Amino acid sequence: MRVLLVGGTGLIGSAIHARLSAEGHECVLVSRHTSIVQNARHVALDITQATDASAWKPALAGIDAVINAAGALQGQDMQGVHVAGSAALYAACESAGVRRVILFSAIGTNREVRSDFSRTKQEGEAALTTRDLDWVVLRPSVVVGRAAYGGSALLRGLASLPVLPVMPGTAPIQPVHLDDVVETILFFLKPGAPSRIALDLAGPRQMAFSDAVALFRRWLRWRPAYRLHLPAWAASGAYLAGDAAQRLGWPTPVNSTAEAEMRRGATGDPGPWRRATGLVPYDLEPALASEPASVQERWFARLYALKPLIFGVFGLFWIVTGIISLGPGWEIGMSYVREGGLGENVAALTVIAGALADIIIGLAILWRPSSRYGLWAAFIISLVYVVIGTVLVPRLWADPLGPMLKIWPVLMLNLVAMAIREDR
Repeated sequence: MRVLLVGGTGLIGSAIHARLSAEGHECVLVSRHTSIVQNARHVALDITQATDASAWKPALAGIDAVINAAGALQGQDMQGVHVAGSAALYAACESAGVRRVILFSAIGTNREVRSDFSRTKQEGEAALTTRDLDWVVLRPSVVVGRAAYGGSALLRGLASLPVLPVMPGTAPIQPVHLDDVVETILFFLKPGAPSRIALDLAGPRQMAFSDAVALFRRWLRWRPAYRLHLPAWAASGAYLAGDAAQRLGWPTPVNSTAEAEMRRGATGDPGPWRRATGLVPYDLEPALASEPASVQERWFARLYALKPLIFGVFGLFWIVTGIISLGPGWEIGMSYVREGGLGENVAALTVIAGALADIIIGLAILWRPSSRYGLWAAFIISLVYVVIGTVLVPRLWADPLGPMLKIWPVLMLNLVAMAIREDR
């Protein structure tokens, strides 16, 4: 079978692709950015821009079934991804005669709607179910597995903290294992599988979000963390900080949309799912115990929690350094350049140029689309500062405050930021 997998590089999409390939199916992956994926042809297509059925027709050539695993949690992308772009895909499927379409929605969207995420997911379901197609709508709860992204990554990151912040007003969740989600896809791709059906994919056990974090902490083999129940104002501050990071281009599972979803919870009845497919969903705790955590999971959990601090502090470090050079540190900077034998005008231009470069680098690091270039610029200019400082003021190497020696830890932090910048 030849399957078009939309959102094929995400957590769920990647797992589905790996399993389908192992079963001998051919996958055509669709995602916003071009990526190198084994055993698949990749189509770079921005769903938010593909709002006309004609944009999808080339990708549907020779396709037997479509799986739509694309999703967005925050921002204007939600309407484009969940509704406009997806509706165009379904229209193209109907026109091209591609009957089997499987959509990943979200648990609870058939009930109360409290956020744009739920609303657009609900509208996306309607865009599919009104078509003359053999559709299947799957509504997973929080999906967890060996791989981690989004909410499943957040669980691990929070599990690494010695103090667990407990958000107020959060409803229970019913985590579902990624393997069960993949098995469900295989079932619905079989000839004669039922269609025109919507199912909640929920694990067998409800738990508080903080209990799920504690479960992951035990899996990572750390002692129980102290639970700190945050007041409403502190929790709101954390969600607003996530919104700010989102505006800077950084995907984060902590934001105002997530707040609404966490208050609504992620629970459902797995009974219809079991009866329709014959699958018995994994309970999260024994499922995790069957795959003991290794050092890579422990490293990931700790680095995930540190990542926003690394980029935030590093970006602000460069910005503040530039501001100080133009303000209270002006005379100190000028004195260093004069000591190197440069004239007054050249010295002033050198200090100004360096300060402005620092500010631009800091801003580039904080803005995710340019962060790669900002990090490279920071790395290169740090080495340039070493060379210039050595030539103009070599005595700085012997300065007890170590201005030249401290550049090297900065370079190491720069390399760490480069290593963990990617999200997928």
